[in-house]
Amino acid sequence: MELVPAAHGPVIAEVDMGADSFTPTVVRATVVQASTVFYDTPATLDKAERLLAEAAGYGAQLVVFPEAFVGGYPRGTNFGITMASRTAKGKEDFRKYHASAIDVPGPEVDRLATMAGKYKVYLVMGVIERDGYTLYCTVLFFDSQGRYLGKHRKLVPTAMERSIWGFGDGSTTPVFETPIGKLGAVICWENRMPLLRTAMYAKGVEIYCAPTADPTKLWQASMTHIALEGGCFVLSANQFCQRKDYPPPPEYVFSGTEKDLTPDSVVCAGGSVIISPSGTVLAGPNYDGEALISADLDLGEIAREKFGFDVVGHYSRPEVLSLIVRDHPTRPVTFTSTEK
Repeated sequence: MELVPAAHGPVIAEVDMGADSFTPTVVRATVVQASTVFYDTPATLDKAERLLAEAAGYGAQLVVFPEAFVGGYPRGTNFGITMASRTAKGKEDFRKYHASAIDVPGPEVDRLATMAGKYKVYLVMGVIERDGYTLYCTVLFFDSQGRYLGKHRKLVPTAMERSIWGFGDGSTTPVFETPIGKLGAVICWENRMPLLRTAMYAKGVEIYCAPTADPTKLWQASMTHIALEGGCFVLSANQFCQRKDYPPPPEYVFSGTEKDLTPDSVVCAGGSVIISPSGTVLAGPNYDGEALISADLDLGEIAREKFGFDVVGHYSRPEVLSLIVRDHPTRPVTFTSTEK
C-alpha cells in the first residue's frame, strides 16, 4: 500500500478526535484507492478495516472510500440484459450481487460505525444498499465517536447502472456539520448535475466528497471545477482494480473485452485526488495502484476563496435565478393507518 503524502508536508491538526469539542483549522484527510473483494462482503469489510487502521496510523481524521466499495461496482458485466430480455445467468448474477449488498441499518453498518469509533476518524463509505429487492448506490457517514450519521443515495444512476440500481430522492442529500467541517457527498456522474451541486453549496458544504467509478482524465477537470465553483475542498476516491480482483470467467465476464484481458489487466485505473478551494491539487491523482492519498486541509482557505466568489452568497442573483429542492422522502405506497 502506497502512501501519497500531503503536498505541504506532514502538518496534522492537534485534535482530540474522541472529544468532538474543538474545531481544527487544519484537517488531515485521506482518500482510499483500493478494490472491493467482489462477492465477498465480509472480506471487503476486513480489508476496509485494515485500510482504515493504516490511514489512522498516518494521522487521518477523515477517511473517504470509493463508490460501491462495500458490495462492489459490477464493472464490465451486463447482467444478461438485452432489450426486453434477461438471461438466466444474468438473473443469477443479480441474485449474488443482491446478496453482497447491505441493509441500512444493519450489521455491516454497525461494524463500520465500530471501526470509525475504534480509529477515531470520520468515515465516508461507498456501499451498495439493499432495500427489499431494490439496490441503491449509497454513501454512509460516520463520526469519530462511532455514530452513524446518515446516508446519501445516488439520485441518478448512469447508463447501465439504471438496470440494477434504484434512484435516490431529495431526502438523502445531507450536509453534516461536524468539528472537522461541513461534510457531504455526491456520487460519480451526479457531480455533473449543476442543480444538485448548487443544493450542496446552499447547505454550506466545505468538504465535498466525490466517490466515483470514473478513472478518466476528464474527471479531474470536473473535480477542479467543483472545488472552484463551490469554494470547497473536493475529495474524490476511486477504486483501482485489476481483472483478478473480480471472479474468473465464466462466473464473471467482462462483456465484449474478456478475451483481451489477463489477470493483471487494469480495469479501473483510479485517479483519486484531493483538491483545494483554489483549484490546487493537494494530492494525486494516482493511477499507479492501490494507495492511501492524503493531504492537510487548511479550512481557512475556504473563506479566502469565497471572498472572491460565493456561488450561493454574494455571487448569486436569486431575483433572476433560483432553485427549489424537494427534500422530502418520496414513497410509492403510503398507508394512512401508519401516518403520524
